[in-house]
Amino acid sequence: MSIHEYLTTFHGLPVHHFPAPTPPEEELTPEQKRLREASGNPAEKALRELPAAESVAWSLAVQPWEAVETWTECFDRFRSHVDLSEVRALVVGSWGEAYESSSAPVLEKLLEHRAELPALRALFLGDMTSEDAEISWIQQSDVTALFTDFPRLEELGIRGGSALALSPVRHEKLRKLTIETGGLPAAVVRSVGASDFPALTHLELWLGTDEYGGDSTIADLAPLLAGERLPALTHLGLLDSEDQDLVAEAVATAPVVARLDSLDLSLGVLSDRGAEALLAAAPRLTHLRSLDLHYNFLTDEVRERLRTALEPAGVALDLDEADAESWDDGDTTHRFVSVGE
Repeated sequence: MSIHEYLTTFHGLPVHHFPAPTPPEEELTPEQKRLREASGNPAEKALRELPAAESVAWSLAVQPWEAVETWTECFDRFRSHVDLSEVRALVVGSWGEAYESSSAPVLEKLLEHRAELPALRALFLGDMTSEDAEISWIQQSDVTALFTDFPRLEELGIRGGSALALSPVRHEKLRKLTIETGGLPAAVVRSVGASDFPALTHLELWLGTDEYGGDSTIADLAPLLAGERLPALTHLGLLDSEDQDLVAEAVATAPVVARLDSLDLSLGVLSDRGAEALLAAAPRLTHLRSLDLHYNFLTDEVRERLRTALEPAGVALDLDEADAESWDDGDTTHRFVSVGE
């Protein structure tokens, strides 16, 4: 997923943006009035040509500026045009000024109508780019009810860590969980580690920086790395950490690695120190199909040693520096994660 553009596919389905409402006649510009007279109302035409409810992932969003409706009003309008009972995937985009108002009303609306969504299997909460709100500005809320009240959910994606909260849960069906932040609260990391996800195969956490709320420690990651509550896990991503070297050192000898097919330690401040830990553990990593380390601060020598140790075993390595950002003030070199603010 990219935070610089909106989702185009989700849960194996193309994303379809539910059309915005028709602006009142008095708010139209002369050119808009002329076009409406010439070709009819485009919003009404879009509503007449909606795809089948089950064939797409529906994106519902309202602009953070000059919005003509609230997100909950958008959802009500969606209900009046689309059969909720057939909807398989929902993408929640901007709910207005998401840098000032939280996702709580969105969750309340979804929970209010959860009985009407028996086919819902995937939900993404916070599909926004920086033009809507910087990732660290997105005001989330307590998302525990998404786990407890949607027991058939198979995929859940969340973007934004500010005010994000979660209590430990057990979910029998969830297969993929992704939380993208510029700073993931330690309490959320601990709750994920204390949760039971017997069907989860894909876990991805963007840890971020302390400056933006990412205050977790390696000790907070220990339950995840033990893997006892994640018996089906085959992909683990612990990304975007300002302590990526410490993460790499902990992951290198973690019990959970033995059952993984793919491992993602990208987007953070990974240097030769963390890579040396991976090299020392290379015999335990040769079963991986892929190891993603892109966006890094590795020297050419260490990068080549990683290739020599792992690529002959068939491990697909991504070692692209990807414009890793740093600056030198004369005394110290400052390195930055890929996604912060």
